Amino acid sequence: MQSTILAPISFVGLLVMSNVFMTFAWYAHLKNLSDKPWWIAAILSWGIAFFEYALQVPANRIGFEHFNLAQLKITQEIITLAVFVPFSVLYMGQPFKIDFIWAGLCLLGAVYFIFR
Repeated sequence: MQSTILAPISFVGLLVMSNVFMTFAWYAHLKNLSDKPWWIAAILSWGIAFFEYALQVPANRIGFEHFNLAQLKITQEIITLAVFVPFSVLYMGQPFKIDFIWAGLCLLGAVYFIFR
């Protein structure tokens, strides 16, 4: 069992890295493989997703030593939005929308209710 301080840092760090892989597995093929058949994109995405799971599983095991299941999930959702917005804007070239901020504020409300 990791120390009380290092475990949450490890948990969040691993989830951030996992989400980077997840986001690329789920969406990068829309930009990079749009001219290829869907099954090629699926196979390549599965390959990327392996690394997502290789990070996500230990992250959740570490996190579950200190947080309950709902807290693990809402932390995941916060990290997903924090990774998705820069990916969407910087990598995919999508415009930044004020809706990203509203979504983040809604998630902060969810954090409040889950962690109180």
